[in-house]
Amino acid sequence: MDSVNKTLYIPLYGKAYVSKKSLFLQDEKAEEIWEAERFPLKGKSKSKWLAYYMGIRSAVFDDWLREQMTGAEDAVIIHIGCGMDSRILRIGEYPFMWYDIDFPDVITERKRYYAEHARYHMLAGDVRKPTWLSGIPQNKKAIVVMEGVSMYLSLRELQSVLESLCNHFAAVTLLMDCYTVLAAKMSRYKNPIKDVGVMSVYGIDDPSVLQVSGLRYVKEHAMTPKRYVDQLQGLEKWIFGRLYAGGFSKKLYKLYEYKKD
Repeated sequence: MDSVNKTLYIPLYGKAYVSKKSLFLQDEKAEEIWEAERFPLKGKSKSKWLAYYMGIRSAVFDDWLREQMTGAEDAVIIHIGCGMDSRILRIGEYPFMWYDIDFPDVITERKRYYAEHARYHMLAGDVRKPTWLSGIPQNKKAIVVMEGVSMYLSLRELQSVLESLCNHFAAVTLLMDCYTVLAAKMSRYKNPIKDVGVMSVYGIDDPSVLQVSGLRYVKEHAMTPKRYVDQLQGLEKWIFGRLYAGGFSKKLYKLYEYKKD
């Protein structure tokens, strides 16, 4: 795997770590895969504070997706940059067609732990090249999650991905996390992803720059809701609240919802 693909082990470790501690989400699959792979993370990429953040981030995405799936049985679910994430197991399949998308090397690795079936498919491809969409029926409603992806795409690449989604589907609802420009600049010097070799990331300050092909910005979501931070106790809660849920952290990392009707 190249360095960008290796970043998948950071959230995998985080979800396995919090799951073992019964915090934020239960993810036995993450525990299983981490125990088997034991990828040699180091430095900040294996800190418990980042693990807590990764766990809360995934729980927030899960909550949003469950809400969007209610009453939308004709929609397709698309997880862009799925890595080794077990969201389909945490959420449950319901009557939806579900598509997990990532680079070919990642999907090859993923198929060691997950099996496709009639309602679940893993698509190998570079999200920047719209050919991967040929594996999904057109003119449907799509509910899309992009977790930990946008910061590896330039603005034009990200706009192109969103244009492709809007051109392929009749309606799109999307949740994505983004670095701010400040966070991208700071990442040159201090970021856990550097521990796996990633040096270049991108940020946006104005969510309206992603309003393309009928896609409109809906709102910003909280990345670290109080209901999850409150699961921590004592000094850990105090430290996490200031390092990862405080005012400065909110200037670095954003969670945006978009929609095309």
